[in-house]
Amino acid sequence: MSPATLSPGILRLACIDSEAPPLFNLADGAGHRRGYEPAAAELVASVLGLRVEWAFLAWDDMLPAVREHRVDAVWCGQGIIPERQAIVNFSDPYAVFDETVLVRKGDPARSPQDLAGYKVAAIEGSANMLLAVTFPGAVPVPFTGEDVFGDMLAALRSGEVDAMVDDDVVTVPLGDDPAYDVAFTHPTGNRWGVGVAKDNPFLLADLNAALAAVVADGRLERSWRQWMPQLPFPLGAGVPA
Repeated sequence: MSPATLSPGILRLACIDSEAPPLFNLADGAGHRRGYEPAAAELVASVLGLRVEWAFLAWDDMLPAVREHRVDAVWCGQGIIPERQAIVNFSDPYAVFDETVLVRKGDPARSPQDLAGYKVAAIEGSANMLLAVTFPGAVPVPFTGEDVFGDMLAALRSGEVDAMVDDDVVTVPLGDDPAYDVAFTHPTGNRWGVGVAKDNPFLLADLNAALAAVVADGRLERSWRQWMPQLPFPLGAGVPA
C-alpha cells in the first residue's frame, strides 16, 4: 500500500529556508537542500518509494500547514514538546540535541545566573524558549518569521538582544565566529521528530517504520557522522520513542 500523502509518489515537507549548517543550508535555485535534515528526510522517503518536495514557510506557519493538509509533514527542527503535540503527532526521533546559549564575543556570561537582566532571544513556542524562561532574571524575547535563526543571529550581533538560545548543533560551531561566544550548553536532550497531521496515522506509521529501518541498517548514523562528526550519534538502543 502506498503511503498516505497528498500527491502520489511525493512527500511534501515544510521547513524554513535558512542558512543553519550543518542542519541545512539555503536551498539552491532548483529547491534542493543540503545538510543533515534533508539527508535524513531523503533516506526515509527512499524507503517509502517517495520523492521529497520542500515547501518553504515561515516558522509559525509550518504546524498549521500540516494540520490544514497543505503539506504532508514538517521536518524542520521540531523538538517534541507538549505545545506542538497539541497540534500534530510526532514520529520517533531522528535526532537528539542539547541547547546552547550564544552571546557576543567578549561577553563574560557563562551560566544561567549570569544572564540576569539580559534580553535572551529564542524561537516563539519552542523548546529553546521553554529553557530561556527558566533563566533567573533574564528577559525572554520571542522570535518568529521566514528566517528566524538568521534574524536571531542578526539581533544578537547588532545588540538588539544580549543572548540567544538554540540547539547545540547550530550554535556551538558559531563559537568560532568572531562575532559570537558560546556561553554554556544545557543538557536538555531534546528529541526532534517529524510532525504529521493527527488524522493521518497511516503516514505516521509509515514514517516510523522507514525511520526504524534506516537506524537499524546504519544509514542514518552514516549521514549523521557525515554532517555532524563532532556529535555522538544518539539513536538506537536506549533512545525513547
